[in-house]
Amino acid sequence: MSVLNGKNILLGISGGIAAYKTANLVRLFIKAGAHVQVIMTPASKDFVTPLTLSTLSKNPVFSNFYNEEDENEKWNNHVELALWADLMVIAPATANTLSKMTKGSCDNLLIAVYLSAKCPVYFAPAMDLDMYKHPSTVSNFNLLAEFGNKIIPAENGELASGLSGEGRMAEPENIIRFIEADVKKKLPLVGKKILITAGPTYEAIDPVRFIGNHSSGKMGFDIAESAANLGASVILVSGPTNCKVSNSLIDVIPVVTAEEMYNACFKYYENMDVAIAAAAVADYRPKFVASQKIKKTEDSFKIELEKTKDILESLGANKKNQFLIGFALETENEIENAKRKIQKKNLDLIVLNSLQDKGAGFGKLTNKVTFIDQDFNLQVMELKSKEDVAADILERVVEYFNSKK
Repeated sequence: MSVLNGKNILLGISGGIAAYKTANLVRLFIKAGAHVQVIMTPASKDFVTPLTLSTLSKNPVFSNFYNEEDENEKWNNHVELALWADLMVIAPATANTLSKMTKGSCDNLLIAVYLSAKCPVYFAPAMDLDMYKHPSTVSNFNLLAEFGNKIIPAENGELASGLSGEGRMAEPENIIRFIEADVKKKLPLVGKKILITAGPTYEAIDPVRFIGNHSSGKMGFDIAESAANLGASVILVSGPTNCKVSNSLIDVIPVVTAEEMYNACFKYYENMDVAIAAAAVADYRPKFVASQKIKKTEDSFKIELEKTKDILESLGANKKNQFLIGFALETENEIENAKRKIQKKNLDLIVLNSLQDKGAGFGKLTNKVTFIDQDFNLQVMELKSKEDVAADILERVVEYFNSKK
């Protein structure tokens, strides 16, 4: 999955022949999972139609401050558009538009939005080679860089003038690659390796029956997605679940039993920076597993159970430099039990949730947790979606690494 997935992207198009490439650029942003809003200068509509771009972006295209055909139409709020964006991309950025960006000459909607933007701004110049090399243009490049804007360098090739050289707008695929690479560099967990466990384990009674629990795996999968979105490489060891991942930075290792999960965790644990044990692992398993389906012949039936290996406790015992996070699902004496678990299992942080809390527990889309660190500091969180809880957990991981700098 692209790091642009879910991002709100403003695409500003100025009036140059390279504007014809923006139809493909919009398509690639959408393919990457981004939400795209297009703003055109009036001159750019001579090169590509708003209808084409609105169809591809699935959003209306803005060009003027208000609808000139309807005097009762509300104005197009440039501040609102600017605050909506996670990223702004101006492509093509003509010499005229670059000059306006540096001087603050606000005579069209695109420049008004640009001047109001608080998000990162990228611009892809497009002009003839002499214009591209002109001292005034170079000065504008340097000044925009001082403003914090990122230039997507022009490429060499045939130009509209018939000449060949530098000044050709970067191809849409290269614009996407440039932005993705730049976004990744800024992600706080780039280069970090995170091990996450998720879902239930199933412990066989016979070939068709098992001991398990109601864990859906969603919490662990949401944590994995959140970690990958922050740039981490994730090993996700998951018991049986219907959950799916969409980020290429997540490597799913499917397991069934507690023993399989234990072995998978210790295959990777030594090289991990973080381990987050969100799985609901069976505490016991049948001591003897029937080779054939057990027939219903008796009025009562006993199964002898034996303890499974405690994965989290083993991770804590073998911890070197890993930041280790565990989960505790309790029904009584929640805080005391969680604190004992922190000490016993050598945890850095525990995520406590109680089945007493409405909206928390297995099979829910929400969770209500309390964070307790190794010094027993408590932070009680409100009821949130599991996606938001995952983001809160990863925020603490980021804080941990920031504290080590």
